[in-house]
Amino acid sequence: LYVSLDNGATYKLIALGLSNTGSHTWFPANRPTTEAKIRVVATDNAFNTNQDNSNTVFTIQSPVGGVAPTTLRDFDQPGSQPFEAGILNPPSACAVCHGNYDPNVEPYNNWRGSMMAQASLDPLFKANMAIANQDAPDSGDLCLRCHLPRGWLQGRSVPTDGSQMLSTDRSGASCDLCHRLVDPIFDPTENPAVDEDILAALSFPATDFGNGMATIDPTGARRGPFINANTGHPILVSPFHREAGLCGTCHDVSNPAFEKDGNGNYMPNAFNAPATDFSPHTLLPVERTYSEWFYSQYNTPEGVYAPQFGGNLAFVATCQDCHMRDVTGQGCNFGTPPVRNDLPLHDMTGGSTWLPGLLSTLYPAEVSETALQAGITRARYMLQNAAVLAIVQEGSSLKVTVTNNSGHKLPTGYPEGRRIWINVKFYDDSNSLISESGAYDPNTGILSHDSQVKIYNVEPGIDPNLASILGLPSGPSLHFVLNNKVYKDNRIPPRGFTNTEYQDFGGAPVDYSYANGQYWDDTYYSIPLAAASTEVILYYQSTSKEFVEFLHDKNVTNNDGNDVYDLWN
Repeated sequence: LYVSLDNGATYKLIALGLSNTGSHTWFPANRPTTEAKIRVVATDNAFNTNQDNSNTVFTIQSPVGGVAPTTLRDFDQPGSQPFEAGILNPPSACAVCHGNYDPNVEPYNNWRGSMMAQASLDPLFKANMAIANQDAPDSGDLCLRCHLPRGWLQGRSVPTDGSQMLSTDRSGASCDLCHRLVDPIFDPTENPAVDEDILAALSFPATDFGNGMATIDPTGARRGPFINANTGHPILVSPFHREAGLCGTCHDVSNPAFEKDGNGNYMPNAFNAPATDFSPHTLLPVERTYSEWFYSQYNTPEGVYAPQFGGNLAFVATCQDCHMRDVTGQGCNFGTPPVRNDLPLHDMTGGSTWLPGLLSTLYPAEVSETALQAGITRARYMLQNAAVLAIVQEGSSLKVTVTNNSGHKLPTGYPEGRRIWINVKFYDDSNSLISESGAYDPNTGILSHDSQVKIYNVEPGIDPNLASILGLPSGPSLHFVLNNKVYKDNRIPPRGFTNTEYQDFGGAPVDYSYANGQYWDDTYYSIPLAAASTEVILYYQSTSKEFVEFLHDKNVTNNDGNDVYDLWN
């Protein structure tokens, strides 16, 4: 089945391989038009084909609702479009050769313990997407593109709440997605020769990394960085799979409904139209992990000395060096594979320790408790090595220094609810607590905001101009799809940071300052007169009480917010 939105001048595929049941239920995408037509192309058992078009045009209207009058056109982006990439194989197909032989190094088991594998199941993602669709209709397409790529590529992202996704689509960011990624910037000296034709065949080719604008090899050939792989399937040697740009495909997130104007403000585009520029230097920043790395000392030929992250590597330079550290082992159980000392561990470890522990209860038939617990252990190690905490007394003050040892901001990634803070306790000579800054009550989830507290986070929000258009209050906001301004960002930058470069991609500090090259932060606390000792702890939290309550209170669509709220409590 095909649809035309321009009275038959062009058609786009909307369904493929349907059996002849006599009818098909179709959910029209929110691309309003008065000139819609349907085309049916039929194939019989002898492979003869014929087609028929609508006799007359019909109208597609935008549904009512939404704070902003967006349509799916506002979130259209380049890269492989639905039905242009073939079908992504399920991870279980890969496990036959790449799993069940050595859980310490095999790709499949370690991937199952990662949040990449849980991207489709993540209840925070689902609850937040529900509110995004409420605020800006069809913005959920932006989420589904990375979280459920298999279904998105097969045209099941309409409606943009994910309700048409199949159970087989719930495999997150899986093997076939990453190992069929094509470098969108063709280099004949590095990329497989077939890539030139693959890119040329795209209806909407990408020229930047980010926002899920993935280009997928439609032939099904898997790609990897090794030239001596023993394989049971077609493979192409791909230097792109050693490059951070591959990770940037999903880890630089922008809102394409806003673009930066000449004054550095992010203004809404003309509604019902795609962005004019898809560069992260133009679109509104939501997450900028890849850009933070790109403009850091890590993005150099020598990298940074960090053996705590690199496994068999002493120096790390790319995302893969830390988040897929080099180990010794075999990449498969097929034939006699070489033992490699640079085997990338497919754990994709980040900083999530709370959510993975819930998933075996929520989805017992879909996840591996053993793999998830191993992933939690790796995440704790990653967090404990991401920063160095140092304290020194200077007269009547306690100086606390937090040094960022990661290749991006500390913390990085999704802004709402994610934070790091310093907890300082002073005790008298009888070891009684006499003063505390940054106190956290685990029973209520309340973090105190005392006069000396230091909380590292980013606070996006809505600026006065947009607030007047939307009829909302200006200021910090958790409505991520409506936010167009950063009110605070004191997260600690990585080595090699410069204000000018970070300003250009929307990642400069806000309401705080760091000097060029600074990758640490000093905080001073007044020492009480009766203090005899102190204890200082640096805490990380991926989800705050305030964010969970927002997901609960603002969701008027479904129970996803209630589910997260109940899990949190």
